[in-house]
Amino acid sequence: MSVEKLARGNIQRLVTYPTFNKVVKPEDVWLNFNEYPESVPFELTRQEMNRYPDPQPRALVESYARYAGVKPENVIVTRGGDEGIELVIRAFCEPREDAIIICPPTYGMYEVSADTLGVECKKVATSKENGWQLNVDAIEQALDRVKVIFICSPNNPTGQLIDPQSIRQVLEMARDRAVVVVDEAYIEFCPDKSVVSWLADYPHMAIIRTLSKAFALAGLRCGFVLGNAELIEVLTKTLPPYAVPSPVEDIAVQALDEVNVAQMRARVKALKENRAYLLEALTDCPNVEAVFGTEANFVLVQFKAAQQLFDDLKKRSIFIRNQSTQVTLDGCLRISVGTRQECERVIAAIKALA
Repeated sequence: MSVEKLARGNIQRLVTYPTFNKVVKPEDVWLNFNEYPESVPFELTRQEMNRYPDPQPRALVESYARYAGVKPENVIVTRGGDEGIELVIRAFCEPREDAIIICPPTYGMYEVSADTLGVECKKVATSKENGWQLNVDAIEQALDRVKVIFICSPNNPTGQLIDPQSIRQVLEMARDRAVVVVDEAYIEFCPDKSVVSWLADYPHMAIIRTLSKAFALAGLRCGFVLGNAELIEVLTKTLPPYAVPSPVEDIAVQALDEVNVAQMRARVKALKENRAYLLEALTDCPNVEAVFGTEANFVLVQFKAAQQLFDDLKKRSIFIRNQSTQVTLDGCLRISVGTRQECERVIAAIKALA
């Protein structure tokens, strides 16, 4: 007998999010996970691991609230932004009854989390011709049984900001009907575009944040959900006990102090310079059909013979992300912005393979 047959039906049908074990070799160039390309050193200041940690460490909650410009009661700490996604679905959606809305092409974990929890995922696609902006009318028509709407801004993998007026329209139509989640995983690359100042006006809005990108702490797995105090209280009910490990609290609090936040902003400035180089250089590659503007730490590019190029780059130990299977992204590859040396290497390889 197959043990898999004992699993819930939705788990048997589940297509997991594409990840793989990284055995990193010195010659590898990893530009497929939107990580910060260099390590930022921190040291543990606390060594007592024999005690359970605080369920929601006060020092970390207060540090992130200060950084984000909200009150501590507006913050919940999660194990990366991905846990925040799952918490919202788990807290607000009845399995096999309710649904979520996503707007592909977008981040794949919204659908994976919904599928895992037995919640329907309605897809309201966007179009390349419209710059992948929201189809607000179609969202309104799809609202039946919907409890959560996910909006990623800047959007992954397309890189563009979502028109704030469209987000407001969705928030208005969702009042008393659904929670609207604005995923701001990449907001440090365009901090003035955050919608965090809207929280007081929209008690049904949640904002997902992370230390994985600009803070260069993807391995720490530390994220946050920001929201109205009542919404945060609901999410807290769904957390397992002692959800935030002590070393995570220790390092995250350090990362959020004044000196390290200033260093993060300096790193972002340097990375945006590398992004500008990458954007310009890609337009000169003969095998490139289109380069799309971006506000994040990655670039979406449409190539001729994209699959062949993707495979050939992998043979050269250059790893990027193939997005061709997503709606409207035929022939598109996503390239994370790395160090200048990594950016120059990927450009040289793309030109050599043209």
